[in-house]
Amino acid sequence: MKLLYTINSPYARKVRIVASEKHIVLDLMEVVLAAPDCPVSQYNPLGKVPVLILDDGESLYDSRVIVEYLDNRTPLAHLIPQVNGAKTTVRRWEALADGVCDAAVAVMLEQRRAVQDAAVLTKHMDKVTRGLQVLNHDLGQNKWCFGNSLTLADIAVGCMLGYVQLRFSAVINLESEYPNLQRLNKVLLKRQSFQDSLPQP
Repeated sequence: MKLLYTINSPYARKVRIVASEKHIVLDLMEVVLAAPDCPVSQYNPLGKVPVLILDDGESLYDSRVIVEYLDNRTPLAHLIPQVNGAKTTVRRWEALADGVCDAAVAVMLEQRRAVQDAAVLTKHMDKVTRGLQVLNHDLGQNKWCFGNSLTLADIAVGCMLGYVQLRFSAVINLESEYPNLQRLNKVLLKRQSFQDSLPQP
């Protein structure tokens, strides 16, 4: 299986970490989305990463579909619980973490415009901070987002935190503003899967 990805995509990082934690070997193909010969649109009509190309040529997207596919490839150490209530809780954590990433990406894209709209920046930054506040509160003093071991919830939150630190370290201080999330972040960064997929400045 081949994964099309960009180095700083938090969604692609989530897939890479899930594959690593499940001991699934992927052929990693880094792409440049702006390049004229970028192959992503051949496999995903939306032109977004990550895209997982299966051995039979079929492609899967987006990250939520891919991680569920990978988690079900092997029966051991499920990162997504099999029981519906627990599964819903984990997927809710993932949805909020991904939503914070969506807002953070929107801020970054607006900041790259020659003429920026302050209202747009404020709207999306408010989403980022509200999301961080809720995640920080919901984590509380728990070691993990859900249950007693690593799940997809932790992976999604960890990838989001990595992206927020990459893009907004000058204005968001996790240690002082979101200490519960920073505590989780430190635990996750000790794992090889997180170390191997760190975003690049």
